[in-house]
Order: sequence, then C-alpha cells, then structure tokens
Amino acid sequence: MVRYRIVHKTTYQYSEHVSLCHNEAQLSPRMTDFQIPRDTRLFVSPQPAVLSERTDYFGNRLFYFAVQSPHNVLEVTSESVVDLLPRTGPAGSNPILPPSPAWETVRDDVRSSWDLFQYLNESTHVRATDAVRQFALVSFFPGRPILEAAWDLNVRIHSEFRYEPGSTRITTTTDEVLRIRKGVCQDFSHLAIACFRSLGLPARYVSGYIESAPQRGQKMQGADASHAWFSVFVSGAGWFDFDPTNRKMPDDQHITVSLGRDYADIAPLKGIVYGGGKSVCKVAVDVMRQESPA
Repeated sequence: MVRYRIVHKTTYQYSEHVSLCHNEAQLSPRMTDFQIPRDTRLFVSPQPAVLSERTDYFGNRLFYFAVQSPHNVLEVTSESVVDLLPRTGPAGSNPILPPSPAWETVRDDVRSSWDLFQYLNESTHVRATDAVRQFALVSFFPGRPILEAAWDLNVRIHSEFRYEPGSTRITTTTDEVLRIRKGVCQDFSHLAIACFRSLGLPARYVSGYIESAPQRGQKMQGADASHAWFSVFVSGAGWFDFDPTNRKMPDDQHITVSLGRDYADIAPLKGIVYGGGKSVCKVAVDVMRQESPA
C-alpha cells in the first residue's frame, strides 16, 4: 500500500472587484478498487458564505461554495490523503495484457446497455468524426482483442503526438489535434475516447494526479498538475485505464479524482463570477508520497 498527500492550490486574480461567485470543485480522490480516500479538506479565501458537498451522477465527490463578499483574489486549496493498493490487473509501461474479446464482440455486447449509454455517444469535447474513425481503425483491425487494440492506440498517440503545453486550448477539437499532432494530456485523452466511440465502444475520461517526484526512474510528464487519462470497458471484465501521455497503464503513481464523459463533466474548478474584469489563474499541485501505513 502507498499513501499520498496531495495539495492542490488554485489562485484567481481579478482586475476588478468580484461581488459574488458560485463555484463547484471536484478535487477529492474517489473510492476505486485500488484506491481508498482517507481525507479531503477544502480551504477557500475569502471565507465562503456557503460550503457544502454532494455526490454527482458519476459518483464523484463535489464541493459547492459561494463567496458573497467583494474580492479581487480567490484562493481555493484542497488537501487530501489517499491510499493506493497494489493493482491486480495490467499496469506500467510494459503491461501483460489478459485475454480479452474481439473489439467487435464488445461493440455488439454494449449496444443495448443503459449503464454505458453515456460513454458511447458524443459529448462536449468528444466528436467521433470520420478522421477520428480512420485514425482508430489502424489499431482496430478485424478480430483484434480489445485490450490489445487499446494498448496499440495508447502507444501510437504517445509516439505520434508531441506533448507541448500551451499548444492547445480547452476548445481545441479532436480533428485539430489530429492535424497539428501535439497537445497535452487532456487532448490525448479526448482523442482516444473519440476513437473508441467512433467504433461504437464505450470509453470515459479520468482526471487525477501523478506522483510529483517518482522514486523510480525519470519524472513523468504531467506531474505537478492535474492529469488526465482514459478508461475503456471490456465485456465481462470491467474498466481498464490507459495513459497515452506517459505510455502507461496507470499504476501506483496515478491517483484518480473523477470520472466522466469528458473534461466538461469533471473540471477541477468551475463556476459563475459576477464582475471581476480580466482574470489570471495560477495552479500549483504537490503530490507527496508518505510513509506506508501499517
């Protein structure tokens, strides 16, 4: 078992007074088969008039807060402790993939699944265009096991696209990412999800963190920031995660925060601001490995 402490601080600076803001924060690690959240605390400055929490449709823990006093600076800091258990399935940079059905079999199995319906269709940031489908079919040739195809797609995105912060924006489409061949973890995850959905296969977006200072090997791209990867469904076996940014299947360095159709469902912080003028946002994330609990 590995224990992590995560500190995620977001600071907004406004050119004019904000009179009122309503916000939602998805910054709490969630319970999974390989992860046990121990504690999450949210600190907001100025002091919010309202602070509450709930669980959303996808099972993510969500904080709501409202600041009703005028302010030029808003600071939102979450502090979490989470335990990661050893993964029993494939993980790492050279995973041993278990047998899996052909991707066409999975496609046919899930067509009438209500539980997977939301992960089969287009969403805000995922468009299953013909260009995306053609890119996907290179990995998904007839009869290929779905996990083998998923890993091949994961490797292709890692090798054919350049990780370049600032090269894209949240509004950048998957077709544009295909054209410019660069982006960040969010873009690579959206592209992979679009590939799956273009073939009638369910895929979902995963947000979380990577260990900032790995004890093994080189520091990974995406560290010290929110990270994203994707998850695919396999009939009879459940969900499997893939990280194209780092050419991995997530292991004990990946902390899961939220699951959804795409980034729009699980943005770390979003809301409505009255006033404020122009704003500058700064984000700082520290992921620290602690001594293993007894």
